[in-house]
Amino acid sequence: MKPLSFVIITYNRPEDMLALARNISGLDHAEELLEEVLIVNNASTLDYSDVINFIDTVPNINFRYVAAPENLGVARGRNFAFGLSKAPFLIMLDDDAEMGNKDCLLNLVDEFNRQEGERTVAVISFKVLYFQTGQIQGNAFPHKQFEKYKDKHHFLTYYFAGGAHAIRRDVFEKLGRYPEDFFYGMEEYDLGYRIIDAGYSIAYSDRIIMLHKESPHGRKTKKEKQAMLWVNKSKVAWRYLPLIYFMSTAIMWSFEYLQQTRFDIFGWFSGIVKILGIPANEKRTPLRESTLEYLRETEARLWY
Repeated sequence: MKPLSFVIITYNRPEDMLALARNISGLDHAEELLEEVLIVNNASTLDYSDVINFIDTVPNINFRYVAAPENLGVARGRNFAFGLSKAPFLIMLDDDAEMGNKDCLLNLVDEFNRQEGERTVAVISFKVLYFQTGQIQGNAFPHKQFEKYKDKHHFLTYYFAGGAHAIRRDVFEKLGRYPEDFFYGMEEYDLGYRIIDAGYSIAYSDRIIMLHKESPHGRKTKKEKQAMLWVNKSKVAWRYLPLIYFMSTAIMWSFEYLQQTRFDIFGWFSGIVKILGIPANEKRTPLRESTLEYLRETEARLWY
């Protein structure tokens, strides 16, 4: 079996998906390293015939185009795609991307073979650059101390970019996949904490570059997305972190919601109701002390 699979979720951007398919087909050693390129149409209503026609012209690479039964969101969409994939290492992308260096597949296999102390690396988070400018995308960088870490070629970290990472298949199977109650946002934190708590590590490498065609358009409004980020991050803190971090996360993300939505008071009250319901509806599975030590060593930001 070849080691790598691309797992790509589409979000109403057939022209970007076509460009990504062409980009993947031109990567170094794609034919010998890629078990498949799995494209999941996440219930888009747009025409993907150009994508389907293109992949029919590339028989040397196993492109598979699959329609999801409904709009599954991010976490459920990736879980759905995982169930269809085969390779030992899965490259998770959204359709608004292209790989930025032709040798990225070789480099990725090499990075997974790197030994990081006693912990096996479960996830590689990529270097993400804006497609239009080539500048590094700060909000896709897998560490909150951006200025301190941005020039490092490689480091261990505590979370990863959801649309720009690769993960070991066996770890994904073992730990229960992404949380399916998270329609949008923060699913990588939930899975990341479980990965670290199971004794694995998460690494960043600038040897794998993703170019991001960031778009302001989507199926959810900015207010809806911001509310989901707030509630989901609070759920993660409740599930895994000491209680002080749940309280600080809920409070500070409430301020962030108000700022980002220009003081949407009605949405804020709705979010507060959901936050107050978390302790009654969510089970706590606190991280082990060894995991908290890993978080301290990697300088994780836990307060919010």
